[in-house]
Amino acid sequence: MMKKKNRSIWLFSVLAVALLPACNTSEKQTSVKDTFKVSVDSFTDLEILRYQVPGWEQLTLKQKTFAYYLYQAALSGRDIIYDQRGKYNLTIRKTLEAIWHNPKTEQSGDEWEKFKVYSGQFWFSNGNHHHYSNDKFVPTCTFDYFAKLVKACDEKSLPLNEGETVEAFLAKMKEIIFDPSFESKMVNLTEGIDHVAQSSNNFYEGVTQQEVENFYNSFPHTGQDPEWGLNSKVTKESGKLIERVWKMGGMYDAAIKQMVHWIEKAIPLAENDQQKKSLSLLVDYYRTGDLKKWDEYNIAWVQDTTATIDFANGFIEVYNDAIGMKGSYEAVLSLKDFESTKRIKAIADQAQWFEDNSPLIAEHKKKKVKGISAKAITAIVEAGDAAPSTPIGINLPNSDWLRKEYGSKSVSLSNIIHAYNESSASSGFLDEFVNNPKKLERMKQFGNLGSDLHTDMHECIGHASGQINSGVGTPDKTLKSYASCLEEARADLVALYYVMDPKLVEIGVMPSLEVGKAEYDNYMMNGLMTQLTRLKLGDNIEEAHMRNRALNAYWVYERGKNDKVVEFIKANGKTYVQINDYEKLRTLFGELLREIQRIKSEGDYEAGKNLVENYGVKVDQALHKEVLERYAKLNLKPYKGFIQPKLIAIEEDGRITDVKIEYPTSFYEQMLEYGKTYGFLPIKN
Repeated sequence: MMKKKNRSIWLFSVLAVALLPACNTSEKQTSVKDTFKVSVDSFTDLEILRYQVPGWEQLTLKQKTFAYYLYQAALSGRDIIYDQRGKYNLTIRKTLEAIWHNPKTEQSGDEWEKFKVYSGQFWFSNGNHHHYSNDKFVPTCTFDYFAKLVKACDEKSLPLNEGETVEAFLAKMKEIIFDPSFESKMVNLTEGIDHVAQSSNNFYEGVTQQEVENFYNSFPHTGQDPEWGLNSKVTKESGKLIERVWKMGGMYDAAIKQMVHWIEKAIPLAENDQQKKSLSLLVDYYRTGDLKKWDEYNIAWVQDTTATIDFANGFIEVYNDAIGMKGSYEAVLSLKDFESTKRIKAIADQAQWFEDNSPLIAEHKKKKVKGISAKAITAIVEAGDAAPSTPIGINLPNSDWLRKEYGSKSVSLSNIIHAYNESSASSGFLDEFVNNPKKLERMKQFGNLGSDLHTDMHECIGHASGQINSGVGTPDKTLKSYASCLEEARADLVALYYVMDPKLVEIGVMPSLEVGKAEYDNYMMNGLMTQLTRLKLGDNIEEAHMRNRALNAYWVYERGKNDKVVEFIKANGKTYVQINDYEKLRTLFGELLREIQRIKSEGDYEAGKNLVENYGVKVDQALHKEVLERYAKLNLKPYKGFIQPKLIAIEEDGRITDVKIEYPTSFYEQMLEYGKTYGFLPIKN
């Protein structure tokens, strides 16, 4: 998945997760692999998982200490994502924390359980808008009960403004929390509206979309420009638009100071000079807010290909901004998975072959694909927009010109994928939605590998492929609110086109084309039907990745309708997706890939808009109703997220002698602990 100018800064992919399903305990344990419990909690449409960090004990003390400092830096920025997703979120969160920490709070009864569920939803989404749909959710407990909980708290523990009474505070919170019409949509992509004014994120205030676009159009555009607007909030001062930059001494100062403190402690322990250089540049960027420093950091970071420990940190993905400019804070700390790296590296090594043999128009192909570094990683901790809901793949940097000139890093999060697979191994999902025994057996045998290969190629050669025509602006300028969806669709299509290519068998990453067929069956079933489990009945599709999958699936379905390349069939009163011609389907994927690359290369807004609106947005309501009814019987959760491992420094005489890793089992306890330990920002920023 990616989020910015073409989903290449922090490509966090959710492709495999769409089919996975989504009691609270205070026990903490460090389990051996054979007895490790992956799934630990669930509520509403969410399942809470855990992941292990294999390889941690093999690290040296220097590496562990280095990782520990970067772990602290990652979590120190946690407050930022809450504030970015809504200017009232820190007020809400601190109110919830005050209630939970209040010894007078009676944590029992039906109303408490409803409040508890709301708390879990809020923490999972880093705010009061659903992490995927961006719709506001409200508590199912009554406001009177909530008010009772608040009034029982010590006033000093509540996030009151100066001179504000508890009664005035509650009147305000009633609208902020309980009114579903107040700031109802965090990211609103509805066609024909002001996407800035109608989205409730905290990237803009008191400005219109046209004003913002005019503002950034006045910045230099030479073809090698920074990602203008990535690290700031836009508002007005004396009637003129200004940027409030996220940096030390600027907006989010208190959290960024903590991040810089820990990064600076880590720098002397870096594994090589290139890593030391990249971290030093990251500090310079946070100190100055200079986006040219961000580019310098990315250049240095992408050239560090040998370190075991890696750290991606910054304002990166732009999915939370309807016009695709503002980067959400996120961080991923990882160590290299040497064994799993072999597969993704084999694909990256052939990047030029894949580019040369793609179905793109010749002038839209890169003549020389540079510096794709690909590996599998083991996540140590994720923070900000990468947690609790996480990507399964990353491709960075996002800047088109940086990727073209300096290359990119593409990674697959192997331990995250393993945890997802473990949690859904016996879900019954495939048995419900696949009616062909041969296809079912193939999907069970090869589905995980097909999904892994899709993610590898999506991140590694998908986002890295193609080029924009000379003189054409970046996709956030040319394709606007459709840029994210179209970029994800394009990267998916690269993966889909090549997952049925004998080249993958030749280079040894899959045993036969049966793997590709399993991925086609999975992708088409998901895009045409089963991803609808994530929507409420009556809703259209709004999230960029869901739109991309629907766009790809419905476009090839419609184009191949006369030849029945793919069709809906009925059996026993149920609807199923059936692929009749895998080779023709591959050809259709290639045709759509060529068209979407043309749209990106030429900046063809109208064609891009028509593709998304015609194929990626509308939902067949009868089919949706059927899918929801069938899915409900499986008692599965459509969304999953993670409790993070905990690093504990063991010290003697002020010196770290070891760093232990612990695997907590309580999502609620971790959220409360994070609030105490990493709550650096005030309620107004």
